[in-house]
Amino acid sequence: MKPRELEERLVDFAVRIIKIAESLPKTKSGNHLSGQLIRSGTSPALNYGEGQSAESKTDFVHKLKVALKELRETSISLKILKRTGLAKTLDDIEPSMAECDELIAIFVRSVITAESNQKKGRA
Repeated sequence: MKPRELEERLVDFAVRIIKIAESLPKTKSGNHLSGQLIRSGTSPALNYGEGQSAESKTDFVHKLKVALKELRETSISLKILKRTGLAKTLDDIEPSMAECDELIAIFVRSVITAESNQKKGRA
C-alpha cells in the first residue's frame, strides 16, 4: 500500500470514529468513552502524518509505534462499546472494528519492516 493510500484510509477511519463518538449518549460513561475514542481513534492518522516528515529513521519508527498503540486502544474502546450497547447501532461499530484490526495488522508489518530496514541502515 502506498503511503498516500494508507493516509487516506487512516483519515477515513478517524472520520468514522468521530461519527461513532458523536452518536454516543450524553451520559457519564458515554462522554468518557466518546472522549477516549476521539483521542485514540484520530491519533493514528495524525501520527502517521508526522511520521511522513520524521527527523530520523528512529523518529519514523517511533511514530509508527505510537499509531499502532493508539489503534490497539481504539480496538478495545470499540469492544467496550459493543459489549455495553452504548452505541445506538452496531452497524457502525462492527465495520469499524474490522477496519481497526486491518490497520493494526498493517502497522505491525510496517513496524517490523521499518525496524529491519533501520538495522540494515536503509531508508
